[in-house]
Amino acid sequence: MALYLLFESSSGYALFQAQGLDEIGQNTEAVRNSVADLNRFGKVVQLTAFQPFESAIDGLNQCNSVSEGLMTDELRSFLELNLPKVKEGKKSKFSLGVAEPKLGSHISETTKIPCQSGEFVLELLRGVRLHFDKFIKDLKSGDLEKAQLGLAHSYSRAKVKFNVNRVDNMVIQAIFLLDTLDKDINSFSMRVREWYSWHFPELVKIVNDNYLYARVAKLIEDKSKLSEEHVPALTEILGDEDKAKEVVEAGKASMGQDLTPVDLINVQLFAQRVMDLAEYRKNLYDYLVTKMNDIAPNLASLIGEVVGARLISHAGSLTNLAKCPSSTLQILGAEKALFRALKTRGNTPKYGLIFHSSFIGRASSKNKGRMARYLANKCSIASRIDCFSERGSTVFGEKLREQVEERLEFYDKGVAPRKNIDVMKSAIESTQNKDTEMEEVEPEEASAKKSKKKKSKTEDAPAAATNGDASEDGKSEKKKKKEKRKEQEADEEDGKTNGVNEQDGTAKKKKKKSKDEAATNETTKKKKKKKSQE
Repeated sequence: MALYLLFESSSGYALFQAQGLDEIGQNTEAVRNSVADLNRFGKVVQLTAFQPFESAIDGLNQCNSVSEGLMTDELRSFLELNLPKVKEGKKSKFSLGVAEPKLGSHISETTKIPCQSGEFVLELLRGVRLHFDKFIKDLKSGDLEKAQLGLAHSYSRAKVKFNVNRVDNMVIQAIFLLDTLDKDINSFSMRVREWYSWHFPELVKIVNDNYLYARVAKLIEDKSKLSEEHVPALTEILGDEDKAKEVVEAGKASMGQDLTPVDLINVQLFAQRVMDLAEYRKNLYDYLVTKMNDIAPNLASLIGEVVGARLISHAGSLTNLAKCPSSTLQILGAEKALFRALKTRGNTPKYGLIFHSSFIGRASSKNKGRMARYLANKCSIASRIDCFSERGSTVFGEKLREQVEERLEFYDKGVAPRKNIDVMKSAIESTQNKDTEMEEVEPEEASAKKSKKKKSKTEDAPAAATNGDASEDGKSEKKKKKEKRKEQEADEEDGKTNGVNEQDGTAKKKKKKSKDEAATNETTKKKKKKKSQE
């Protein structure tokens, strides 16, 4: 049985025929030994046909289809031209060796060419790949490497290039940076507290917030200079006049040591840096909220932007999160506890990152596991809707959040929640209504734009209208006269047609009358002749 090999190179499709398999046999080790030696391998494998790609775009399309396990029309025509034809009802006397099993199954389904892919075929294709530039004579040294590099760049670029507004990598990086900023701001603010407490130790008990403490330390600078003039500025920062007065009184009777101007400058600079980091953290949080509303609006409206972003970052991407079942989504972030419980045969964890949601905190201790399981189920639904839906909307997320709220009430008060089918039907109806409203709004906007254009045209030429009023009136009068003339002509034509009909009728009557008169005249003449003869 003859064996043909299909090799997909970066420059085109190549078909090889494996001959002399009796010498090698079906032993992979013998093939491995013969692959390194070109003289020996060249006797076994010979090139039968080669079809180069038309362009780089064609090569990219062929590469994409092969990677997805699909056979293109070009590949089908190439195989049908160069392989021996298979008669219907008879077994084929050859088989086609393919590296991709999915591609082989698709080829056998569509063209009924028997395909195989195993270790033996892969070893033969490895030898073909090693000596491919020597099988084809027209290839120059370096051409194949350039083609491989170009195709690899275009293939990877096409895989990475998708909707810019729905790139979940930005969310992953933002949530990582947000967590590190929280740690850094906490450590830096504690350092500011310790550093400035040598100068003003009483301020720590009065101002508890780290950000406000840094702002107050930046404002006060030297405690000996504190006076009643600083009270309004301190009230703006702290939001309480009593606290501001307390800070001024504590500064007057402080037990801290005096610092040199250089030390105070360093403390002020560090406090300013902490304030800048805190403000940047706020801006980054706003950025994360907007990104989550673009990428996963339903997940964000269900569980919150921060927890949703943590789930996406832990899963690796939104598609990976959508592929996860609800049982794995429930314990995402608690892998160590899970494997420790499996090793020690203890109780497995009930929740992971999903524990930071407010729903589980509101549930009672005995219902936390149930609530985590139910919430993970709804989160998996929301992530799949966000991942695979074309239009992003928060309708499903809001409905799922209502379901979670109803389940909480059911656990606490025993109120029966709605069925999932009814909730999903209402969500689908609301999305359809929104789509119809959007479709209705678009033609209205277009008509409004057209009317605006017409108004702008009329407003742009007021002077021309005022200057040429007389001419326009004259033109309008002429048009009216022309229209009247046309109407009159039309009436006349109608009258003519009617007149023709009337004339026809009168002519017929006249003919009848003339005939009657002629008959009477003849009778009178005859009577006169008879009288004269008598």
